[in-house]
Amino acid sequence: MIKIKHPQELTRLRRLALSAQGLLQTTPYGRGLTGARKAIDHLGYVQVDTISVVERAHHHVLHSRVPSFKPAMVNKMLLAGDIFEYWSHAAAFLPMDDFRFSLPYKHAIKSGQTHWYKNPDKKLMEELLARITIDGPLRSRDLTNNSEKPTKRQGWWDWKPAKKALEQLYMQGDLMVSDRTGFQKTYDLTERVLPSHVNSHMPSIEEFATHLLDQQLRCHGLVTLKGLTYLRRNTELRKTVKALVNERLAQGSLEQVLSDGEEFILEAGMFAQTLPRMNNRLLILSPFDNSVIQRERLKTLFQYDYQIECYVPAAKRQYGYFSLPLLYRGEFIGRMDCKAHRKDRHLEIKSLHLEPRYCNDGPVSSKFWRGIESDFESALVEAITQFSYFQECDSVSLTQTYPKQLTQSLISALKHLG
Repeated sequence: MIKIKHPQELTRLRRLALSAQGLLQTTPYGRGLTGARKAIDHLGYVQVDTISVVERAHHHVLHSRVPSFKPAMVNKMLLAGDIFEYWSHAAAFLPMDDFRFSLPYKHAIKSGQTHWYKNPDKKLMEELLARITIDGPLRSRDLTNNSEKPTKRQGWWDWKPAKKALEQLYMQGDLMVSDRTGFQKTYDLTERVLPSHVNSHMPSIEEFATHLLDQQLRCHGLVTLKGLTYLRRNTELRKTVKALVNERLAQGSLEQVLSDGEEFILEAGMFAQTLPRMNNRLLILSPFDNSVIQRERLKTLFQYDYQIECYVPAAKRQYGYFSLPLLYRGEFIGRMDCKAHRKDRHLEIKSLHLEPRYCNDGPVSSKFWRGIESDFESALVEAITQFSYFQECDSVSLTQTYPKQLTQSLISALKHLG
């Protein structure tokens, strides 16, 4: 086991993780549509989220890694059969070649081993399947239920019975999403959506464990046992993954690294490999980015304590409704709370916080900060410029920064954006 004792070793471990995520290289997967396909294949999934304060998560994640990415490319990939929509640890777009590994969860729902809805209306589900079989693809908004009294929707749990039945059919695998317009899904029979060449055989528990381990090592570089089955409640799967890890450790194809009391697992020899050079790019990431979604791992590896606060009461928020992680030179250096006002084509930066270890309320004093101060502002301005274009915004405003002495200089630097 390798024990991390020096700051340089921890820096190398972090760079290994970021490189595996495609966040150190300028074009790790290529550009445009081709790059987006390769990015999802490598990452294993891109999370779908409904929050639209800024461009939605699945677009944001790809924008961070793929130059010339456009949001419309996601639906192009869906229509072309390159990706499919289903549940990973959350709603996600996944590589179509990984379709068979969605089958265990679908089977568990269909067989009643686990529940999406506790009491699905099977009669209504049969009627919907018959309608789609005869009439073709169906949008959820096309459904009506004349017997249902109109009520004020509070969320997805108040869906009309027909919409719940449609979602149940989707989650248990009878239907797939064949098209998307924004967040309006179109459903069709799985056999009509699934490309003929795709393997649709149920994987064994050993095959599933191998898939998860190989995928996580590829896209994260280093993993923990807990992270390998992140938010998966299948006890047998967890045991099989652990046994597979122990087998590969015994064979010598994997090795362990101990950092801050946490054991990380990586392929043998990876820790010593040559990594991409550090650059001065600053990345504004999504709260649902693959690199930050496992919050405990993020805190242990990067000493970055991150929580999305849109679910926190306003009075208790520390950083803002939807603060975005800022990654700079291998460090999560801060977070930025902002909102895209699309009608006005204006990006409002409500607050920008640097991490306390890099600064305080007086003069910026950290040794790390003194080493990057001259480059940070220009990198941040360039990142905000590109981010605003991605939001289709022509102007930017900045309200406040922490430390406060950065506010005026950044406001002046952003004047070129209106």
